[in-house]
Amino acid sequence: MDGIVTRSTGNHYLIWLPHTQGFVVAQLAGKIRMHGLKHTNPVAVGDEVRLSNPIPGQPQTIEEIKDRKNYLIRTSTRLDKQTHILASNLDGLWVVASVLNPRTSTGFIDRILVTAEAYSIPACIVVNKSDLWVKHPDEADQFLAHFQGLPYPVFAVSAQTGEGIHPLEEWLLGKTTLVCGHSGVGKSTLINALKPDLSLRTGELSDKHQKGKHTTTFAEMLFLNSKTRIIDTPGIKEFGLYDIEDAQLGDFFPEIFRAKKGCRYSDCLHTNEPGCAVISEVAAGTIHADRFKNYLQMLESNHAEYRR
Repeated sequence: MDGIVTRSTGNHYLIWLPHTQGFVVAQLAGKIRMHGLKHTNPVAVGDEVRLSNPIPGQPQTIEEIKDRKNYLIRTSTRLDKQTHILASNLDGLWVVASVLNPRTSTGFIDRILVTAEAYSIPACIVVNKSDLWVKHPDEADQFLAHFQGLPYPVFAVSAQTGEGIHPLEEWLLGKTTLVCGHSGVGKSTLINALKPDLSLRTGELSDKHQKGKHTTTFAEMLFLNSKTRIIDTPGIKEFGLYDIEDAQLGDFFPEIFRAKKGCRYSDCLHTNEPGCAVISEVAAGTIHADRFKNYLQMLESNHAEYRR
């Protein structure tokens, strides 16, 4: 490895060189672009690469992309059946959400958590704008209950007041962490709260729809200190699953994976099969009904994709 991709803008990539602690700009070798990849971005932030001439001030070409230990991937919303890699070689993932202004759907969050499980990325849920919950405590309690008992840390924070920021700093320490979520949930504001001198652009919500306006336009790795890196990403409107088959899907819901050992049939999909332990636990309330509903909707989405 010569360097790590820290920014991707069109055909140019900003590369950090660990051996010199400097940055260079590189382009992608044509032989890599011609491999017929299904990804919209053959090079992702976080990729470790080999350069043609890793010397600052000289023209650079990415000659090789090293094997990735993991990556977060979603289906592209613009190009049919193509995929987009948000970032690679991750030690952690923040799913940033908000209960209000705008509200993040639990289905959107669960899709990201499923993908994180599938690609072995430790995830946590960062619920921003806790300062707005005072007038809406029931909505906040209902939202947080969705994730109760799951193996994902949930942080209630306010980037505006600083509430809950310190535990986030501890969770990030020494890791490369991807930050993702809808526009308007406060991703860049949170990062600014962690390191104010970054001065990332932030935006207001659309008055008409209470949706976020894009302020981050490309993924970028930011250095909080010498060992802690955070990858800021543009707001995601939709998150489509990629390459997860029906038989695998339940295994990426930790509570379904645990309960399925009690199912009568080993190939149970937990829809309407007799003797399904998962359905029994949903009825008993030990598996959250909305999490199970989101699982069924993902199954249906898979079927719709296969019919296309």
